Amino acid sequence: MTYPVSSDDNGLNIKPELMEKEKLYHYVFKNKVLLLFKDSQDFLNCYEIEEEDLVNQVKNSKNDDEVEKIFEEYIQRENLKN
Repeated sequence: MTYPVSSDDNGLNIKPELMEKEKLYHYVFKNKVLLLFKDSQDFLNCYEIEEEDLVNQVKNSKNDDEVEKIFEEYIQRENLKN
């Protein structure tokens, strides 16, 4: 399956029709991490992360599971849960 997020000289390209609902996708673009997902109502959600430490960890990650673990640990460490 083709990854739904890519980039070229014109910027970021997102293909929501290729995205599974409620699945987190990530993409590193211009020293930022973009987190994207399509919710159960087919709304596209996008979050931009610029924190250098997190960006570097995501760049060095090997797979999607590792990326999710990076953010889970960050949320716990920074006490960001509701």
